[in-house]
Amino acid sequence: MSRPLSTTDQWIGQFDSVLRTLVPHAAQPARPSPAGELPEASLSEAEREHTVGLMRINHTGEVCAQALYQGQGLTAKLPDTREQMERAAQEEIDHLAWCDARLQELDGRTSLLNPLFYAASFGLGAMAGAVGDRVSLGFVAATEEQVGKHLDEHLNELPAADRRSRAILEKMREDEAHHERWALEAGGARFPLPVKLGMRLVSKAMTQSVYRI
Repeated sequence: MSRPLSTTDQWIGQFDSVLRTLVPHAAQPARPSPAGELPEASLSEAEREHTVGLMRINHTGEVCAQALYQGQGLTAKLPDTREQMERAAQEEIDHLAWCDARLQELDGRTSLLNPLFYAASFGLGAMAGAVGDRVSLGFVAATEEQVGKHLDEHLNELPAADRRSRAILEKMREDEAHHERWALEAGGARFPLPVKLGMRLVSKAMTQSVYRI
């Protein structure tokens, strides 16, 4: 029989999650990349640089998602909520690894601001979880809604020939929509429009800075 995890065990696991999230190429996906065997597109330098910027934004978005789920899972009240947070976080690790791999293929890099956004997102997630599961789940739903809107915008902006990036973002969009539905069905609060608009502004500031840095 396995023994219950001690506080030390939990913190060691948390530190391991931080490293796998922030260290480039450390995250290992449980699912193969949706890009699969799709051929690489012939992109102009301007198209390549724009795609790198978009994929860097999406990679940082997944860093934030990992931090949010980890923070919420640490303070969630109900075991079922905590376990679901952990399952969702595993799918976000897939997204993280897929974006990282695509950036490598495009000779791009991840954002230098990732540690800052990780810390801020972890704190927000922990605070939401401490308030209560209903608020925490509502925060997941509202966040995934914002992520879905960004993915829709990026799918429209990608070069038409870049089928590899498109396949990754389309699968991510599908997963994020599932996470949003789960959070609401599990009892998450529906945040009012002013709160969502505030989250949208913060998200815009993140995307504009990460596109180049």
